[in-house]
Amino acid sequence: MRETAVHPTAIVDPAAAIGSGVVIGPYCLVGPNVRLGDGATLKSHVVVDGRTVIGPDTTVYPFATIGLEPQDLKYAGEPSQLEIGSGNVIREHVTMHTGTEGGGMVTRIGDGGLFMVGVHVAHDCQIGDRVVLANNAALAGHVTIGDEAILGGLAAVHQFVRIGTRAIVGAMTAVDRDVIPYGSVKGHRGTLSGLNLVGMRRRGIARADIEVATDAFDLLFRGPGALRERIAALEATSPDDPRVLEILSFLRSDPSRPVCQPPVSGTP
Repeated sequence: MRETAVHPTAIVDPAAAIGSGVVIGPYCLVGPNVRLGDGATLKSHVVVDGRTVIGPDTTVYPFATIGLEPQDLKYAGEPSQLEIGSGNVIREHVTMHTGTEGGGMVTRIGDGGLFMVGVHVAHDCQIGDRVVLANNAALAGHVTIGDEAILGGLAAVHQFVRIGTRAIVGAMTAVDRDVIPYGSVKGHRGTLSGLNLVGMRRRGIARADIEVATDAFDLLFRGPGALRERIAALEATSPDDPRVLEILSFLRSDPSRPVCQPPVSGTP
């Protein structure tokens, strides 16, 4: 059993569930419905309240505010939750809010993520594992982000947008349409510039497999006809590459959603 350490200036409600090896630094506030997993660390001046679970070995830096009520006028005090997984790093001034009745009641963060200074995660967001949100990136309500996606600094994501696995969004990009898995989106209003080739190489994906995915991308987003026709044409080739299948599944899973596409020729 690791020893738990609570600074004498911290205010921890007696009803809070505190795991072994937890460190709660100076001037932190921990509410009655909070659960801190083994080895979690609150550096100092951290507020954790609401029905919030912080998983093992997650570290929260000063002035982060975790688990407070959502910024949603429809919120009526329902007992919604925030669930944060293990091994996350939550840096200074990050805000993460609980869910709402209209979004499933739970805001959920996976494992191993990095949330840099000033990141905002709004109500009912569903965030995968090993996600990186750079400084001051902001997610509106009901956003879904797949595993290992990366958002650059000051990126802003519109409510209900889905960002696929291992996609990358450039700094200062406003995203108001879904981003396919492995997609690379940038620009004042985000447009699809291609696949996240650097990320694919870093993860050890073979050159031949990257070329297969790139060919599929060209057919989907640079071929003739409507997108639904291009999806059907690619499916007709019976692709067996897992990345291509993931992109197709993403596009098919909610055809009502608009998708980021390459810019129209002649536009920036």
